[in-house]
Amino acid sequence: MTHPLLDLAPLTAARFAAIERRVASLLATENDVVIMQGEALLPLEGCVRGGARPGSTALNVVTGPYGQTFGNWLRDCGATVVDLEVPFHTAVTAAQVERALAAHPGIDFVSLVHAEAATGNTNPVAAIGEVVRAHGALFMLDAVASVAAEPLLPDAWGVDLCVIGAQKAMGGPAGVSAVSVSERAWERLAANPQAPRRSYLSLLDWKERWIDGGRRTLLHAPAQLEMLALEACLERIEADGQDTVIARHASAAAATRAGALALGGGLEPFVHEAADAAPVATTLRTPAGVDAGELVAKALAADPSLPLIAGGGALATQMIRVNHYGADATQDAVLASLAALGEALGEGGAEVWQEAAARAVGEVWE
Repeated sequence: MTHPLLDLAPLTAARFAAIERRVASLLATENDVVIMQGEALLPLEGCVRGGARPGSTALNVVTGPYGQTFGNWLRDCGATVVDLEVPFHTAVTAAQVERALAAHPGIDFVSLVHAEAATGNTNPVAAIGEVVRAHGALFMLDAVASVAAEPLLPDAWGVDLCVIGAQKAMGGPAGVSAVSVSERAWERLAANPQAPRRSYLSLLDWKERWIDGGRRTLLHAPAQLEMLALEACLERIEADGQDTVIARHASAAAATRAGALALGGGLEPFVHEAADAAPVATTLRTPAGVDAGELVAKALAADPSLPLIAGGGALATQMIRVNHYGADATQDAVLASLAALGEALGEGGAEVWQEAAARAVGEVWE
């Protein structure tokens, strides 16, 4: 008995290359695109370990937990790391980056997260790219949470290494990711004797054996299901139109923020300014004395499919995330999430205004 998810013909090099071209089109990039056979931490670590080495000085912008991870990798590579940390309830500014670069003229590598789904903020990459380009440093961007949720133009913004994943706004699997690589990034990696080679982390292996070889022979057997799912995501985005998909995520974010403010019950947006809030997820601070994990558990009791999760790490008891991305970037998902949170808050004795919240969501969405 055949099974459509098991009895698959091998994915050909030609089809793999065609999916690469569609990713390049999504990013509006003329740079090489490498599709990595693993979750986005794979190319992110490969980029850091290829771009940094002893003697490097890196500016690592920290607006959430992933920035902290990059700093650890950079130090592990022997680089001198300048951490530019800002409160997680805000975004970094281009002026802050410019001052850090001026204070440390030896900086040759900059790492930044575009949208931090974990904290709900997003950073002004276009403006930051200008100051990084003027300084001459290599610019690495984690765009895993922002791709398909907000504009992303790595070439226009001077991004040398742009990493994306399919599992958030693209609405796809977590097991496949991609990175666009500029010519100057390839030069940096090739000149770094410590850059991964003959390794699953290696971008250079893909360059030498796949790209330079005319994309005729794959390095290893690709993850067929993940690649086919990535292809399906790209087809769906192309059919809807990228502008439409981005607008849907922007509406979901604005409606969630407005609805939460109207709901009351002590919920407040974690990110103070709406302009700094990511369209992929809205983070909410719970009222004093209310544990975020317990509140989310109550909200999910009636409908476990709602895109609600408590924050992680130090924020686990005080932050709620409404993950309105991908299939959940809809008015129904926003309304249901806020209704469930309102019900849970009401059970705890808080005064909530469910009708006002629903009205605010509808007004913003329209």
